Amino acid sequence: MTTHLRIHHDNLTGFSQPVALINTPEKAVETLTPSGQDDYGVYFDLPHADHARFFRLADARVPAPPSDAPAAAPPPTPASEPDSLWRALPFIPAPEQPPAPGAGKKAKPKSSAVKQPSAPEPIAEVWTRTWHPLILTTAPLSIDPRPAAEVAHATDFRPGTYISLTGGRFALGANLLSGDNGALFSLFHPHATAVYVVGTFNDWQYPHHETPDPAKFIPMTLHRGYFDQPNIWLAQVPGIQAGAEYQFCVCTDALIEGQVWTHRLTTDPYARRFGNDYSANNSVVVDPSGFAWDEGDYNTPAIHDLILYELHVHGFTWGHADVPEGLRGTFAGVRHRIEAGYFGKVGVTALSILPLAESPTPQGEHSMGYNSSTFMALERDFGTPDELRAFVAHAHRAGLAVIADQVFNHSANEFNPLWKLILDHPDELGRGEEGGLYYSGASPWGNRIATEREEVQNMLIDACKQWMVEYHVDGFRFDYTHSSTMHHDFLNRLANELQAFKPDVILIAENMPNEQDLNRQGFDGFGQWCNAFHDRIKALLREGEFEGEHSKPEILGDMFYFSKSDFAAHTNNVVNYCESHDEHSVAHEVSSNPALNHPAGKERKARLGLFATMVALGQPMMWMGQEFGVDRERNTVTFAFPEKPDEHGFFAWASRLIRLRRRYPGLRLHGYDPIADGLFKWIVGEWMDEKHGKDKRVVGWLACADKDPKNMILVLMNFENHPVTVDVDAGIPGVWVRLASIDAVNDLAPEGTNTPDHVHSLRMEGTTMHNFVIPDSSGFMYKYVG
Repeated sequence: MTTHLRIHHDNLTGFSQPVALINTPEKAVETLTPSGQDDYGVYFDLPHADHARFFRLADARVPAPPSDAPAAAPPPTPASEPDSLWRALPFIPAPEQPPAPGAGKKAKPKSSAVKQPSAPEPIAEVWTRTWHPLILTTAPLSIDPRPAAEVAHATDFRPGTYISLTGGRFALGANLLSGDNGALFSLFHPHATAVYVVGTFNDWQYPHHETPDPAKFIPMTLHRGYFDQPNIWLAQVPGIQAGAEYQFCVCTDALIEGQVWTHRLTTDPYARRFGNDYSANNSVVVDPSGFAWDEGDYNTPAIHDLILYELHVHGFTWGHADVPEGLRGTFAGVRHRIEAGYFGKVGVTALSILPLAESPTPQGEHSMGYNSSTFMALERDFGTPDELRAFVAHAHRAGLAVIADQVFNHSANEFNPLWKLILDHPDELGRGEEGGLYYSGASPWGNRIATEREEVQNMLIDACKQWMVEYHVDGFRFDYTHSSTMHHDFLNRLANELQAFKPDVILIAENMPNEQDLNRQGFDGFGQWCNAFHDRIKALLREGEFEGEHSKPEILGDMFYFSKSDFAAHTNNVVNYCESHDEHSVAHEVSSNPALNHPAGKERKARLGLFATMVALGQPMMWMGQEFGVDRERNTVTFAFPEKPDEHGFFAWASRLIRLRRRYPGLRLHGYDPIADGLFKWIVGEWMDEKHGKDKRVVGWLACADKDPKNMILVLMNFENHPVTVDVDAGIPGVWVRLASIDAVNDLAPEGTNTPDHVHSLRMEGTTMHNFVIPDSSGFMYKYVG
């Protein structure tokens, strides 16, 4: 019988007696012994069948015959576990049979000179691998005996270079070697038959070029990598310099959906930068070793010392009169404002930067960068890698932490080099994830990243480590991490990896609604953007409702006590905010209430929102422009800087308020339960009696970080639109200096000119100030001076 199909299999599992299990959709299984063996492994010849079939390999045993049985052995039966992957075999119609002799004409006698074949010849040949289910139409490249990790460990890379090590040290990407020895190129790809490096250094030559020149081809060798499987491709190329552009030619030669996928030119998933040609998007070789770091005596701040300033590189400098026009929209422009001392005036301690990874759309007024193409490549619109390093170094010298936004929930569709780069394992009917290994289903914003897969996790964790090593960033904010979109086993693995890599790494998650499992052990958990605080403060400021939250008095207590009864275990788990890039500014939000839609009303509510954010337990965050009380819609990354910021009334008030938090530890209480620790005491609240705020939208507390009365802070707030009278039980007689109100901030010397003799100081002969009036929409902060 004529052979229909020859299947070659590598048998890397080392089965001593390999057999093929041939399955059909009806689950009928046929066991075949090998037809032969070659340099690739074993092969099986299959006759024609009129139905679809599936193949996998197993080991076989031949049981010993009984003593009275004939010597012939029975058919083999599978003994050990077969390999786990069914492979859908191609369906090739049987060849047409020649007419029977004598049909229509007289048959010619056979010629004895015609030699008959000794064995049937295959109509088609395919190759399969132990570790992947694809059917290949070309014999794959053989495996280099040296593991990829061994090659990477023996290679001398330039200092300051991050060499991928999550899941294994495989030097993924393009990494320059010490001296002038070129670069090592590395690509993870588990089912390619061959891979070539292609670039400016070999005239972009590869086998599928229109006019191929084999002398210039740069083939890569296949090595064992992740899971000890052959999936890492390496090539050391001499003469490579920083700035060289390159891609990979990935030859698949695979049968997919009835067609042969031959090859693909692709961007490097580990590329550090893309070229300036947006149509080509070539990867660029980057040298991380040339920058001379000078960060002074900077150390990453403790979590409780964070005062976060969220900004977009383009938007922060756009139209900014104090930024030279040629620097606007760039890292150099933000660096210019650092050098001018702007953030020192504001008083923040950390810059939380909207995504730095490359996105395919130009950055501008409404493009925020939340559509990353890859995760290691720096957004080219913002500047060069060394310009980012200079920005970070200057931030650190100014005492500012730098936190980079990571978008690991979805990626861009306009330019998406990861889409179908690595094909997913299909099921028995040949179906896999549409986008391949890196994708799994959909998110509200596009194709969902498959964060449940270890290979994908490795890449994303490597991305964070590279940003820390090569750019010295202090930590990360992770975009929308709800378990409906992102796998939380991944987030906990990521935290473990990054905290082992840099113990003081800052980890912040956008997670709405907030989920408790991201608290981890509390102190080491993610600092979550506190959805409860944001929605409740907006409802209170609007004097109505916001996204299901009503401005009822009972919402007040927990939101200011780090949402402990809502989700948080530790103050480290909470980031409080009333404005962000995703939300309308307070001034814009409250304008929906006609009674507040006037300049004075909007400014007062904007001040109360910022005041509340700065005094609440947890870490405060503000969105760029909030220091001016700007009126701005959500998803807009630009705002109009005042011509003279230092003379702006809101700015002067806000910057002084923020610096109070930096100065006084009582405004930065931290721990699992400051009340139980004796550091925090409620004195006004809707749950208390008539003299202390019963059923009113008022709240107040005493806080002291070290139990020394001289360090006590008293906070009072009223969210009603009318004054409320309360008794203030300070618990100690003496003088309390008013540091801040909604209208003014004046610190004690040397930061300010305030004194205990000031007219606004409270003088308590006993332990209680009776009938204290808190004006409508206001807040007060006092410090005990004795």
